[in-house]
Amino acid sequence: MSKLMIALFITAGLGFAGTTAAQTYALNKTTTAAPMSKDAYAVAKKDADAQYKVDKEGCASLSGNAKDICMAEAKGKDNAAKADAEAAYVNTPKAREAARVAHAQANYNVAIEKCDDLAGNAKDVCVKEAKAGLVKGKANAKVDRVAADTTQDAAAKQAEARKDANADKRDADYKVAIEKCDALAGAAKDSCVSSAKLQYGKS
Repeated sequence: MSKLMIALFITAGLGFAGTTAAQTYALNKTTTAAPMSKDAYAVAKKDADAQYKVDKEGCASLSGNAKDICMAEAKGKDNAAKADAEAAYVNTPKAREAARVAHAQANYNVAIEKCDDLAGNAKDVCVKEAKAGLVKGKANAKVDRVAADTTQDAAAKQAEARKDANADKRDADYKVAIEKCDALAGAAKDSCVSSAKLQYGKS
């Protein structure tokens, strides 16, 4: 195997690993409780801009479709990085969906540029595959967002139900305590009622 082929395989592997890591990151954000801080978000966007500038300069020595592909990769990487930062900062299912769509769109834009190196049916197939990949990426992002929304909604309803249940149980216990106070009289009864009200948060 030539050194050129080995280099191409290594580059392809690194690119795939980076994309996979980014997609995994976007997915894992669904379980992250604390959002990214405003300062960290600003730094992430600044880093993305700096990396884009470096990547764009790296494309300058290329020409033709190779340069177009390089620029598409640079822009896609920039958009995806910023979308990931936005998702981590906003920390909502919708923002995470947008980040995954940004990754899918970036992959599509690069794939379409690569299709330009082909002709005839091979190019047509390449374009269809690229479009199919984009559709699948958007669809998967939407499914995950809906699932996350449903989970959050269910969690909210469970929390509300627990809150109501605790209130009902507290009221029931308070009624029992007050009922016990009825066995007393005078100051003892007054003290008993006051203690019950204090214990169960009744005014």
